[in-house]
Amino acid sequence: MSTTNHAQRTTAAAARERLAGYRHRFDARFEAYFDSLSEHLDTPPLSRFTPRCLDLLRDLSLRGGKRLRVALLYEAAHLVTDEEPPGLEEAALSIELLQTHGLVHDDIIDDAPVRRGGPSTYYAYRREFPGDPRTALGLAVLAGDLAAFLSMQVLLEAAAPAAVKQGMLEVQLRAGAETVAGQITDLERDFEPLPSEDLLHTVCEYKSTRYSILAPLRLGLLAAGEHLADHDERLRRYATLAGISGQMRDDYLDLFGDERTTGKSPGSDIRSGRRSYAVRAVLAAATTAERTLLESALGDPGCTAATIDRIRGIARDRGVDDELRAAVRHYAEDAAAEASSWRPHWRTEAVSFFEGLPLWNAQRTQ
Repeated sequence: MSTTNHAQRTTAAAARERLAGYRHRFDARFEAYFDSLSEHLDTPPLSRFTPRCLDLLRDLSLRGGKRLRVALLYEAAHLVTDEEPPGLEEAALSIELLQTHGLVHDDIIDDAPVRRGGPSTYYAYRREFPGDPRTALGLAVLAGDLAAFLSMQVLLEAAAPAAVKQGMLEVQLRAGAETVAGQITDLERDFEPLPSEDLLHTVCEYKSTRYSILAPLRLGLLAAGEHLADHDERLRRYATLAGISGQMRDDYLDLFGDERTTGKSPGSDIRSGRRSYAVRAVLAAATTAERTLLESALGDPGCTAATIDRIRGIARDRGVDDELRAAVRHYAEDAAAEASSWRPHWRTEAVSFFEGLPLWNAQRTQ
């Protein structure tokens, strides 16, 4: 192993360990938030559906997740200070509640029965109202809406200076609106027979990068007292590179991942008709006959495991797996290099985390 590769693996391992620490700490805080929610959320006293909605949001929110956004938030604050500034805890709750909102609505759009190893909120309601799909759909939409509004309310209640809370609310509201625009463009992308890579980058940026990476960075720095205008350009560069690398890795694992490790059968992007980075690469490299096979499978929820295996074999024959791994690594290394350039501006320990995170992401298997 080269000295460079060894250093990268060491940096990535350190980032992975810190991620695990943030997840353990935050999960306990998230659970406490839901435990106290019924005490300070004014809900209709005679409603049976509202408590059930909160139960489902709690279940989904606490059922796993890497808590990557939480780690980004805290480490962004640590770029400036080793203290925990006021408002940081509430910002973490806000980030993950907004993520819950996105997951609920994603699963409606994708008609997905499973999320994080359990039933999606939409399918939980479908089971509870088997003869009333309209009510099931309406309750699922409203559950996602409630999570989004709770994510803003928790910031309003933060024990932080008024100017910091105002700045945080602006960041989260903007991120939420831009994410919805990304969801719309995500659906538009799948009407393109062969979407350009630039379009995929755009979908990635708006649907996930801006609220999953850029917003946590901004929130953490705001809490620590930094002026975002002084740093926004470098934050955007890092978020864009790390976001593309992470999405490419997700798309790679969807087609080439080991089901025993990922916890889900491969090919969900194909079955849902999603022209992901991996699907696009196969379409671009395939022969006419091979492309016909893939296009017939796209959007077919009944596509068999055997057909997915054939498509995966075509992808490997065309070198798509190697191409994607190289692209993931390229963007991860560029993101790490961008973070490295932060050293003159911010604290070394936190900068090292941002260097290691995309490198860890490029190696993950789930």
